[in-house]
Amino acid sequence: MKVTVLSINEDTIRFSVAGIDNAFANALRRTMVSEVPTMAIEDLFYYDNTSVVPDEVLAHRIGLIPLKTDLEHYKLPAECDCRADLGCPKCRVTLSLSVKAEDDTKTVYSGDLQPVDPSIIPVNPYIPLAKLAPGQSISLEAYAQLGKGHYHTKWSPVSMAIYQNAAEIKTDAATAAKCAEESPKGVVLAKKDIVKVVDIQAFNRSPTCASLLKGGALKDHMKMDEFVFTVESTGALPPEKIVSEAVKVLNTKLEELKHKVDADELHEEIQDFEAPTEVGRRLYSIGSGEFEEEEEGEEGGTGSEPSFDEQ
Repeated sequence: MKVTVLSINEDTIRFSVAGIDNAFANALRRTMVSEVPTMAIEDLFYYDNTSVVPDEVLAHRIGLIPLKTDLEHYKLPAECDCRADLGCPKCRVTLSLSVKAEDDTKTVYSGDLQPVDPSIIPVNPYIPLAKLAPGQSISLEAYAQLGKGHYHTKWSPVSMAIYQNAAEIKTDAATAAKCAEESPKGVVLAKKDIVKVVDIQAFNRSPTCASLLKGGALKDHMKMDEFVFTVESTGALPPEKIVSEAVKVLNTKLEELKHKVDADELHEEIQDFEAPTEVGRRLYSIGSGEFEEEEEGEEGGTGSEPSFDEQ
């Protein structure tokens, strides 16, 4: 396996991985999307909300705010020994918001959330949450905790994570150099006479590069064991941190699988399934989708109208 970093900036990393197959590439992508933990607000306590935005809508907006994440000093709630519903300082961060419009209309932004830990702040302080008319106010306390994207997308650290097959086209050295000059960010010269395509759009924008296909398709030159990844962070974690953490998670899962294979524990015992029992005046049979007629009660009722009492 050979990994080459092609470009990296504040929020995006592009790298190629050679010597793997499509299954491994997709496993790495899915791990970055859904298994790398980040901070997000999970619980809210309102003290006051006289804005026109309902509590649940405002809570939804606040919950989707990306937060800067510190994986070194916080644990996942399931891994914390406090076992508290709202967590403890080792697995959650408290943020407060208190805004009131006095004489003029006021917009409430994500930056108005004040954290106890100054390292856990909104990625962008200018995300609008609500607009207050004079006299209106919002006051609340929020609790952020680590979570994973497979539970809710608000915990996913990426806004984009994709991969594509790399391609190599053999040509002469002069043409390869001209192709790279016309599209410096789109191709990489692996050798003097080979053009390696790592960005299809940039490749097609170069007349010299596009002419290398000679009427054929780029897919005819793709390498089935080399992939180019583009990972864009939400800002919660640096892009290179997302990749490295995903590799750690994937390694842990593979070690667990290896242990189960060695111990012959792949076939877990299937537990008996118990169907829920009817409670109260539930007038339909479980799983049938049909209503049952209620028997005549003490007061002679016919029970013609169904009831939907929750279990």
